Amino acid sequence: MALLVPVMVRGINNLSDARYCAGMGADSLTFRLDPAFADYLTPEAMQELSGWVAGVQLIGEFDTLPVAEINALVQQCGLQAVLLHRRRPADELAQLTVPALKLTSWIPDMMPEDVDLRFREQAPHYQGFVLATPPFPLPNAAAMLRLTEQARTYTIWLGAGFAPDTLRTLADTVRPAGIVLQGGDEIKPGLRDFDEMEAVFEQLETE
Repeated sequence: MALLVPVMVRGINNLSDARYCAGMGADSLTFRLDPAFADYLTPEAMQELSGWVAGVQLIGEFDTLPVAEINALVQQCGLQAVLLHRRRPADELAQLTVPALKLTSWIPDMMPEDVDLRFREQAPHYQGFVLATPPFPLPNAAAMLRLTEQARTYTIWLGAGFAPDTLRTLADTVRPAGIVLQGGDEIKPGLRDFDEMEAVFEQLETE
């Protein structure tokens, strides 16, 4: 399936999600490999899942794990990039053996110039920024205009929740680097409800 923009699916933890998302045209899948996460995957479990898919970028998510251990997992698991939850010093980022994306929070009351400064300071060290979780309420028109301007300057991925019913419009107007979805859990081994995820992929399918 050809999609309007790249799609990243986070938190893959089962074979049903891995195979479905790869088959629907997802560009990348992330795996939570840091033991700091309550739901982290072992390297062996991640390798077993990724062995069933092809043509997708494999990304590891990390929080507090030291860079040396991240690099070891990059090699062991065949990761093409990492998604970091916490900001790290430039000297640590320089030691990574693959590109890094930065998980970024939307701060509703943050001044626009401060948001721009945050992106500008971090941009040289990251391949892009992932705003996976939208605020509540959703950004108003003025905030979306600023986000559109920022997306022209920086590589910004947006969670599907920023425009749950109008993703095509979001892709056309804001033009983010990609759309971020969240993986889920199987109802039981081999059984998963994909209705919600399917609706997102259908919105993004090229005509």
